[in-house]
Amino acid sequence: MTFSPPRTLPRRSVVERSVRVPARREMRYRPRHDLDLMRTVGIHRRGGTDPTMLVAGGVIWRALRTPAGPAVLALRQNTDGVLVAAWGSGAAEALDTVPRLCGAEDRPEDFDPGVNPIIAEAHRRHPGLRIGASSGLTEVIVSAVLEQKVTAMQAYGAWRYLITRYGETVPSPAPRPLRVAPTWDQWRRIPSWAWHRAGVEPPQSRTIVLAASRGSSVLDAVQSAPDAGERERILTSLVGIGPWTSAEVRIRAFGDPDAVSVGDFHLAHHVGHALAGQRTDDAGMLRLLAPWKGQRQRVIRLIGAAGLGEPRRAPRLHPEDHRDR
Repeated sequence: MTFSPPRTLPRRSVVERSVRVPARREMRYRPRHDLDLMRTVGIHRRGGTDPTMLVAGGVIWRALRTPAGPAVLALRQNTDGVLVAAWGSGAAEALDTVPRLCGAEDRPEDFDPGVNPIIAEAHRRHPGLRIGASSGLTEVIVSAVLEQKVTAMQAYGAWRYLITRYGETVPSPAPRPLRVAPTWDQWRRIPSWAWHRAGVEPPQSRTIVLAASRGSSVLDAVQSAPDAGERERILTSLVGIGPWTSAEVRIRAFGDPDAVSVGDFHLAHHVGHALAGQRTDDAGMLRLLAPWKGQRQRVIRLIGAAGLGEPRRAPRLHPEDHRDR
């Protein structure tokens, strides 16, 4: 297989001009199921300026940390599967993460949309929507904590600042340099002033630092948990991590098809609008999703893919910046 960026992308990136790009490894992933690559993998991007992930010209570029070292993946779908290339010391292990990232462990065939015509039609129209799993538990936990009780714009800005300042650049031919997130130990050692400059509130920074102080024991316990219930118990035992954060981690890191982010500012409104034609609260959302117990995250994802959520009612919020005060 040959992999090359589309002609719309530069042949030589800024990184390539200043640092020698290591040799790439390649593979062609042929899933045994329908796959919408962009919808399945795209949810892992934390905003349009995410330093760890980029979508350009039909290619998904993703930086990740593996036990063998950092790597950059490039994925492009065509009629014969997904073309994948990887660079960096962790390139070989990064390639191994691709099937799981693309939803190979997901089982949408277990999903019964029932008699609800809205969900049945969304399921029929989006057969390639899979619930994939990220291999980076550390960065998933950190990004989910950063997204607690703030707007997406604030959270993504904090993520961009911290990764740009403390992450590690991985040479690759990506259109712009990509960085991997810090290790647990590196997150623990970020100074208090840097969290403030990133716009992160003290409760969130404390949660990340406390979790990082427990190091690999937390990651090992969550990774080895036998089921979603035990993962939630371990995650919510950490100070500052509640049901919303636990659900976000289980969705992104483990591809949990049933996790529901209770406490989300917008989610209940979207579900209520799609399934009942009106806004609802968390309790109402759970009642509406009850017929799909075991597959509730899939229903939420289908609502989003089909554009059934509540339309935006007001201009986007622009929070006041207090960092220089």
